[in-house]
Amino acid sequence: MQNIQERFSSALFHTARVWRLSLDKRLKHLGLGQAGWTAIALIAKSEEPLSQSELALRVGVEGATMVATIDRLAAAGLVERHVSPTDRRVRLISLTQAGSAQYQIVRAEAEIFRRELLAGVDETMLLKVTELLESLREAAEAGK
Repeated sequence: MQNIQERFSSALFHTARVWRLSLDKRLKHLGLGQAGWTAIALIAKSEEPLSQSELALRVGVEGATMVATIDRLAAAGLVERHVSPTDRRVRLISLTQAGSAQYQIVRAEAEIFRRELLAGVDETMLLKVTELLESLREAAEAGK
C-alpha cells in the first residue's frame, strides 16, 4: 500500500501528463504539436523576448529539439528569429501577427478545456491546491 506522499507524487505526475496529452489532442487540428503550442504560449506570455535556449528550458526540451520546433514554427510563419542586441550569438524568438493570432486560438481552446475539467471543483479547494502546487514548484526549483 502506498503512503500518502507516494500516492500524491504519482497522482501529480500522471495528472500533469494526462492534462498535457488531453490538451494536445484538443489542439491537434492546429498542427503544432505540444512543443509548438507550448512555445507559442510562452513567447506570447513573456514580457521580454526569449532566447532559443531559454525557450527550450521553459518548454522542457533539449536545445536541438527546440531548434527544430522553432524551424517548423518559422516555416509556418508563426515566429521570427532576431539577433540579440547584446550578444550576436543569441537568437531571440518573437511571434509574427499570424503567431499572435494562433496564440489567441490556443488560449481560447485551453480556457474551454480548463473550464470543462474544473467545472465541478470548489473554488476554495482550487485555490488551496494551486497554492500548494506553486509552493512545491518553488521548493523543487530551489533544490529542496
